[in-house]
Amino acid sequence: MQRDGKYIYCIIASDYDVNLGPIGIGGRDDLVSTIGFDGLCMVVSDHPLSRFVVNPENMLAHQKVLETVMKEFRSVIPIRFGIIAATPDEIRNLLNRRYSEFMELLKQFENKVELNVRGTWKNMGMIYKEIDREHVELQKLRAEIEKNEDKELKNQKIKEAGNIVEQAIISKKAEEAEHIIDAFRRSVFEFKFNKTSSDSMFMNTAFLVSSGREVEFDNIMADLGNKYEDRCDFVYTAPLPIFNFIDLKIFPEKWEL
Repeated sequence: MQRDGKYIYCIIASDYDVNLGPIGIGGRDDLVSTIGFDGLCMVVSDHPLSRFVVNPENMLAHQKVLETVMKEFRSVIPIRFGIIAATPDEIRNLLNRRYSEFMELLKQFENKVELNVRGTWKNMGMIYKEIDREHVELQKLRAEIEKNEDKELKNQKIKEAGNIVEQAIISKKAEEAEHIIDAFRRSVFEFKFNKTSSDSMFMNTAFLVSSGREVEFDNIMADLGNKYEDRCDFVYTAPLPIFNFIDLKIFPEKWEL
């Protein structure tokens, strides 16, 4: 017989039991509720211990539970995707042992949410032309490539030019991102750069913001959209769980220690 454990979504502070309905991960309509210790709770649902599937559906379900919790509680500490405890007692023991740490995190991030902004250049041809104008050594290499008849030497020059362009794109991304971030500095507590997924994406940044200041953020984004209308596209997602600003590690195999 397949045994169920407790899949964990996040940590909250609550003196009462929470019932969020049958929205649990795994597609079985499991009830999402809480297991607590002295006002500190983990939001959980039943899930088979021996079978966990990493797929977009489960990742989305995890995210939706977090978003639902965020609508009801002012401080939510998210737990990374895929953590399952064997029993409710394991969870209570963990909450007991790390009570002060978790409570401090809840206090530190009370009324704070994460907003993510991605900026993409509309026309990479224009960006490459800017790089060409800004780097004299690149212009010289291009001239040498055009007139060079030695295939091996020509390929070497092409490689050198490619390296210059690659580094120039990295530098230009950082410079462009800094200009955008300047617009947010007075409105956010902290920000963190994440990896970009293409040459055209020059920023992928998470911002830590007070809950309730989303309208202010909207207005800044609208101003940036108008200012960079011909150069950049912006996409931002809000509000999100504060994954980028918490480095909380939970190791299930050590819960009983």
